[in-house]
Amino acid sequence: MINKFLSIQKMIKLLAFLLITTLFSSCHSYAAISSTSFDDVTNGNCTIIDLTYSLNKSNAYWPDPSYAPFKYRTLATLKGNGVFSGAYSTPEHLGTHLDAPNHFEENQPSVDEIELETLIGPAIVIDISDKVENNVDYELTVEDISRWEEANGRIQDRSIILLNTGWGRRWDDYNNYKNADETNKLHFPGYSVKAAGFLIEKRNINGIGIDTLSADYGVSIDFAVHHIINGAGKYILENVTNLDKLPPTGATLIIAPIKIEGGSGGQTRIWAILPPH
Repeated sequence: MINKFLSIQKMIKLLAFLLITTLFSSCHSYAAISSTSFDDVTNGNCTIIDLTYSLNKSNAYWPDPSYAPFKYRTLATLKGNGVFSGAYSTPEHLGTHLDAPNHFEENQPSVDEIELETLIGPAIVIDISDKVENNVDYELTVEDISRWEEANGRIQDRSIILLNTGWGRRWDDYNNYKNADETNKLHFPGYSVKAAGFLIEKRNINGIGIDTLSADYGVSIDFAVHHIINGAGKYILENVTNLDKLPPTGATLIIAPIKIEGGSGGQTRIWAILPPH
């Protein structure tokens, strides 16, 4: 019986290794993970960075009357019921979350229809935090992307673009994070329309992400970047943390959004895996 159990364990491990190898190598032929094995990940030889904020009542959400904060209540306790259990409620677009393609466009995939192959890919981290210090309404330009490529090489196919604006430093203060002025207009950085169009038309990306409330900069009223990205069947990651801990290239992302049938998005766990040195 013990030998049979060990054989099953070995088989499961082998299947897991083959799955990860297939996903990281066959589906995505890029260098970031090519030297990383299943054992490297499970044995702690890789650096794994969590890009997700924990869910709680302080999480940032879109400042609209129809939205509400995250809520959690206890249903049962170990002391009183012999089991600990709770219930929660949240808007889809709260905390670290994914905007599915159907968020802004009709006839596009909902969050439960996004294919796994697009949720794993090389992370391209573009740092504009220095420019945001001088202009909170800064938008990523095509020129910024070109300068990044001059320094790091052409953006790889199936990449996930992550925009590090430095805005995460404001996360613990919701009012400072949404940064509304006296007329209630929001002020935070984002992608420009031209940059979004360039990434869709000229580069074969899986999706984009940012460390703010929205891929569109705060004062946007037409959400043109969302329309461009979602209209191309791509997703958007928002309120992503720890982008300052990632190199411009070399990390592989694993994105695991909640599977809401027909949903426009939802909370998602995001890991960045850096290969062994």
